[in-house]
Amino acid sequence: MGNITTISIRIDSDLKKQMENLCRELGMSMATAYTIFTKKCIKENGIPFRVSADPFYSESNIEFLKEGIKALNAGKGVAHPLIEEDDGTDMV
Repeated sequence: MGNITTISIRIDSDLKKQMENLCRELGMSMATAYTIFTKKCIKENGIPFRVSADPFYSESNIEFLKEGIKALNAGKGVAHPLIEEDDGTDMV
């Protein structure tokens, strides 16, 4: 394998414990799991799974939500329940 080196990362302690438990169930160390991840990244020339931002937190959506809140606070608009009772009709 060549020269071995050490890396250090900061990670949430609960997340680390969960990963340690998963690795133990899989019969490997976290170092082995990271090595597998790294080799897969190199083979695919990128992260081996989709990484994307949650569109809910986009600047345009946050601005839209802030405007809606302002309108409701100013007495303009109507607050609707998120879940409506089923009236027995099907909407297509």
